[in-house]
Amino acid sequence: MAQQWRSQRLNRLGSAIFAEVAEWKREARNNGLDVISLDIGSPDQPPAEKVRASLAAACERPDVYRYPGTEGSVRFRETVAKWFHHRFGVELDPYGEVLALMGTQDGLAHLALAITDPGDAALLPDPGYPVYGAGLAVAGVEAIPLPLSAENGYLPDFDAVPQTVWDKVKFMILNYPSNPLSVTADLAFFERAVDAARRHGVLLVHDNAYSEMAFDGLRPPSVLEIPGAADVAIEFHSLSKSFHMAGTRIGFAVGNRQVLSAVRALKDNIDFGVFLGTQEAGITALEMGMYDPQPVAALYEKRRDVFVNTLRHQGWKVPAPQATMFVWAPVPEGWSSRQISRAILTGTGVASIPGNAFGERGEGYIRLALVESEDRLIEAARRIGEFLKTTEPLGRTDHE
Repeated sequence: MAQQWRSQRLNRLGSAIFAEVAEWKREARNNGLDVISLDIGSPDQPPAEKVRASLAAACERPDVYRYPGTEGSVRFRETVAKWFHHRFGVELDPYGEVLALMGTQDGLAHLALAITDPGDAALLPDPGYPVYGAGLAVAGVEAIPLPLSAENGYLPDFDAVPQTVWDKVKFMILNYPSNPLSVTADLAFFERAVDAARRHGVLLVHDNAYSEMAFDGLRPPSVLEIPGAADVAIEFHSLSKSFHMAGTRIGFAVGNRQVLSAVRALKDNIDFGVFLGTQEAGITALEMGMYDPQPVAALYEKRRDVFVNTLRHQGWKVPAPQATMFVWAPVPEGWSSRQISRAILTGTGVASIPGNAFGERGEGYIRLALVESEDRLIEAARRIGEFLKTTEPLGRTDHE
């Protein structure tokens, strides 16, 4: 018998639906369809010209090709601290409370390996970003769903979590603005979250990757704005969406020193840190955020408005997202999430992600990403509307 060169843990990583949707798109293209990819949240715009120029200039410097160090350059960490104070009014020590990352996914995927042991547990939002569970699977940590429902504004009820669960949980992850739910949370909520973390002795992990992508005048807060939060919390930030730097892979974690030190200790044995040229580009982006802002939220707010309004005009009454680059759309009666996502793609060429890819409570929704031009989004909404008017539901089955 041939040796199987594949770990069993890979079968527990993320959701297979993302690879399946990619296959659906290939089939659709092979069938001659013009595919509009609203499935993956990959920004379609480049970084600002100043950021690109900074990266290009840095790449010409001979000194940026040495090992960068896992903590990040002093200049990058100091700039993060300045930006954080400018944006949230929070003072950070750049030498102990800031850690450079290859995007937030880097830190989120490695967190459980750094601070837990096999047999520990963590609370994850349901629905929530799939990489949260992937990090736990690699570390041998049990994932316990933290239910989020529309009736409660997609905010968790900490008092509803049984004490027996709190007793075995090492950390909990929150994500506001939320992917995929596209809702925000206020400081009053984070006060409750910090209080729950203190009372139950767990680490509060806040994924704040979409902090700069809220609409209608909203300015999402940081959990670290709560006094003393750094005693029990860390927060992840990304330059991928806020500054259109997804391909350069740069983000950072801030907050609790002990946790950041543990993550850094793990990464010392895995990688050598973020390329110094990329860090220089990140510095320029953060400085622009303070002194020469080009808010990315305005772009996605306009896209949201044209897309949602066109869908509504076509008869699909989807809610307008409060933030992020995603529309969390309730599935019309008679369809499952997977059925309608596949049917829309094969019938119209518009790709989406079924809601159950984000957890059991995502069933009944699909996620659509606002990562095409306004004209293409209008075309996508028109195609979807015509499809829904002319196609009968397949009828949900027990195995869906």
